[in-house]
Amino acid sequence: MKHPQSAARRRVLLAGAGLALAPLVLAATPGEQGVRASRALMGTQVDIAARGTDAALLRAASDAAFERMAALVAVMSHYSATSEVAAIGLASGLQPVAVAPELLQVLHMAQGVSRQSGGAFDATIGSLGRWQFDPQDPRMPAPEAIRARLGAVDWRQLVLDDQAGTAYLKRRGMRLDLGGIAKLYILQAGLETLRAHGVRTALVNGGGDVVAMSERGARPWRVGIRDPRVPQRLLATLDVREGFVASSGDYERFFVRGGRRWHHVLDPRTGEPTQGPHGVTLVGRELQAVNGLGAAAMVLGAREGRALVERTRGVEGLIAGADGELWASASLRARLS
Repeated sequence: MKHPQSAARRRVLLAGAGLALAPLVLAATPGEQGVRASRALMGTQVDIAARGTDAALLRAASDAAFERMAALVAVMSHYSATSEVAAIGLASGLQPVAVAPELLQVLHMAQGVSRQSGGAFDATIGSLGRWQFDPQDPRMPAPEAIRARLGAVDWRQLVLDDQAGTAYLKRRGMRLDLGGIAKLYILQAGLETLRAHGVRTALVNGGGDVVAMSERGARPWRVGIRDPRVPQRLLATLDVREGFVASSGDYERFFVRGGRRWHHVLDPRTGEPTQGPHGVTLVGRELQAVNGLGAAAMVLGAREGRALVERTRGVEGLIAGADGELWASASLRARLS
């Protein structure tokens, strides 16, 4: 369904394929303190913004949140040879691997969005081999290597045993890549750590994925939505009190070769970057509803991605198509400034 809109409104909404924090004035009331902190995690910058009356508590809580997130990255990163994700790949076709409960939970989320999207999201995309999207040193598997390994991309070959606490890839040579689903879970874990330390109003932002909470009566957090073609330019804002704002797009990690943009959202059907929408923004209160859904919509394309978002309860969405066409769910369009 297309929504009529003015040309000016259309230009503003076309920002909606990526996210960045708009400038924040952290002190909302007299006597309230604001703390911001940033660290490099998951190949991006992770920012914490927190408000409260005790600055020392806010700083200590932020440090604890970063420690918690870093510990989960060590478990779930497919770049680390010592992670549990790497261990699952090394044991593929041989035996199940005991994994942390947090990783088991993320793997269940991955299977859920794979079923929901008909395989458009597939965490076994790591079986294709290592891509590197640093424009200074871009690397990609050879086309013949992609073709040879494409048969190993099959989410149904991942077996999870909750009672034993294990994960198993049934085919030898399979690998996992949780880049499309682990980050938002890790950011939420950071927010929950802040909550456990007594913080009630905070926002965690990592590379355009945002999770927020607000104490009753606190003013909302303002999240800026940016243009996927001019990422430094904010074109719209969204007020968020609780929940998630998740982005997927072809503008965050990419290189250009042969006149084509090669970006990090891979299509499990081809083994190559998607060629559909430029970006997808999703808003929801529940992690399981939004997690991985944006990458699936990128794979499915604008029309089918739109249908996926529309049939997912509790999710608002915006899709910027490759042809310049824009679609936004009515409820989200009404919230954008």
